[in-house]
Order: sequence, then C-alpha cells, then structure tokens
Amino acid sequence: MRSINAYRFAKLLVCSISISLLTFNYSHALVKRSKSGICHTEQSQYFDNIKKFKGFETEEACLDSGGRRPKQQSPLVQPTVVQNSSYDRKMFGSGWSDDDKDCQNSRQEALISQSTAPVRFSDERRCKVSYGRWISPYSGNVIHNPKEMDIDHVVPLKWAWEHGASNWSKSLRIDFANDPVNLLSVEANLNRQKGASGLDEWLPPANQCQYIARFLRITKKYKLQLTETEKISFEKIKKQKC
Repeated sequence: MRSINAYRFAKLLVCSISISLLTFNYSHALVKRSKSGICHTEQSQYFDNIKKFKGFETEEACLDSGGRRPKQQSPLVQPTVVQNSSYDRKMFGSGWSDDDKDCQNSRQEALISQSTAPVRFSDERRCKVSYGRWISPYSGNVIHNPKEMDIDHVVPLKWAWEHGASNWSKSLRIDFANDPVNLLSVEANLNRQKGASGLDEWLPPANQCQYIARFLRITKKYKLQLTETEKISFEKIKKQKC
C-alpha cells in the first residue's frame, strides 16, 4: 500500500512540475495561440483573458505552426520606427508647463516631490528650487544642487515621436512631456548621455530593472508602437535585468 501511495505521489509531483514549467515558458509570450487555433497578439482585445494557450514570440511563428488570425483582422502591419526629421521639441510644448498656475512648473514640481528632504526656494515667491536632497535613480548619487540636475523623460520625447506621438494631438503631447510618471530628477551628464535612446540602446548604471519597468509602463500607458523586433529585444532585456 505504501509503495502504491508513493508511486501516486511521485506521479502527481511530476505532473505538477510539468505544468509549472509549461506556465513559466509561456508567461512572457508575445503571441498566444488559443485552443481554437487563433493567434492573438498583444493588440487583441482577448489577449489578457486567454489562459490556456501555446506561446510564440511573433505572429508569423504562430501562423507557421498552423494558427490563424481572428476573423476580419487584416495581416499584421509591422510598425516601423519613423526617422522623422520634422521632430521639434516645440511639438511637445514650449517648455515645462504650469497647469495650476502656481508659478511652479513641472520641472520644479518634480524637484520638490522627488527631494528626500525639504527643499529651499530662491525667493519668497517659492517658484524656483535652490536646494534639496536628491538620490539619483540612475546612479544612487546624492545631489544637493538642482543646477547639476536635469529632469529626464524616461521615455524620451523624440523616441516617442518616432513611435506614434507624431500622430497625437498637441495637447496629448504636452501632457506626455509633463507627466510626473515620465519625469525623473537625475544627473545632467547621464541624461545627456542617454539622449533619445530606447531600452535597447541605453540603460542607467543603477536600478536597471526599475528603469525598464517604468519605461515599458509608460509605452503601454500611451500606446506607443513597438516593432516586433523591439518587442522581442525589450522582453529579452527585461528577462536579463529583472
């Protein structure tokens, strides 16, 4: 009796491990082939609801395996990075905005909210920060002088422009440029070293996983378009660093 029970336990354990491994292998799938054989990309309204599926890195691989596209869906057109020479910072507003008209623009508000100690102001109007204590998320360095800092757009404006923002309204671009989620107080030299780079071109020296997560969160929030190559590359970088 004991040997039979032991055999049953071992069999259940093997099945459980197999299921776990299967779930792990597909947990980061970019395309899901449902039990009915339909290939759902992340753009599909049903993607998040599909729990039982076979995962693929590309739609082409899913189709090659015998899958098919959903009805009334045209063949996937791969978005391309637009090398648009007409990009201009002014397309995202003339500078840092001050929506609440309290004289503190979005740069100053970022400095105030991200300082780990009470800030000082340059005058009684309290419009401009003159001193604080910032721990750079890109290096871990402590900085007290705001003149040594830039407010970095985690997802750069030019990069966003080339990935869909060129089709946005002017007001949405201004909102994006001043969104606190997309603003970090960092050393000026690191911000300028980064430039308009994407995840596959630049990562900060420190806190890389947190940076990756925030970058991807913002691209999803604003529905920025990634090529299939970028999707695969970003996912690999995420797996490596996180």
